[in-house]
Amino acid sequence: MSIALGDMLVPEAICVQYPARDAREVIIHLGNLLYEAGYVKDTFVDAALAREAAMPTGLPLAGDDNAAMPHTDIEHVIRPGVALATLQRPVIFHNMVSPEEEVPVRLVFLLALDQPKSQIEMLQQVAGVLQDAQLVASLLAAKDKAEVRAILTDHETRTEHSLT
Repeated sequence: MSIALGDMLVPEAICVQYPARDAREVIIHLGNLLYEAGYVKDTFVDAALAREAAMPTGLPLAGDDNAAMPHTDIEHVIRPGVALATLQRPVIFHNMVSPEEEVPVRLVFLLALDQPKSQIEMLQQVAGVLQDAQLVASLLAAKDKAEVRAILTDHETRTEHSLT
């Protein structure tokens, strides 16, 4: 049984309607929140920025709002967690498939995972969330951290019931 995204979200590292100026600022802010909460090493932010520059994570979605899933290698992680930001206005990430293409992003999941297998599983879970345009819209409309957590928990509960 894999760990659910909602259970991996670090409450101190959820930012709702964050006023980021650019992708770098979002990654630094979320990474620092994970660091302050004891989830990542002091090398995490620089490593995540370097990885994003080399292998972008911008993901165009079906609707108007796009997402990004920055992450880095497991040696920068103390314990696994996920930070999330909804943004007041889009910032530019680069497309994970076509890195020369810019993707305006309003939803960012910063993944801090300590096992290669868990990285793949969590990327799949986040991708599952991102494939649901209504769910993405609900997350972007959330007013606070509690609402973000409730939306994801409700989604996971519905997903589990549809599998049984």
